[in-house]
Amino acid sequence: MGEKKRKEALKPVFIFGKKNYKFMFIGLACIALGFILMSGGGSDDPNVFNPEIFSFRRIRLAPMLVLIGFGFEIYAILLNPDKK
Repeated sequence: MGEKKRKEALKPVFIFGKKNYKFMFIGLACIALGFILMSGGGSDDPNVFNPEIFSFRRIRLAPMLVLIGFGFEIYAILLNPDKK
């Protein structure tokens, strides 16, 4: 009987639950997608201006995805895994 209790006491206790990790991965994917959408738009020739850097995708969509991803991360950290 004592050995069983000792084995239960040695089991690792995770701070976050499965639900927390799902939201963390969703947030991480949103952040990564936002940074991918933000990249590019440069010019090969430094003397030529490329107005593509001011597109809707790079100025509005990508930063919004990054902020939404950070929101998911904060929610995942604050979510109580024991509450059902």
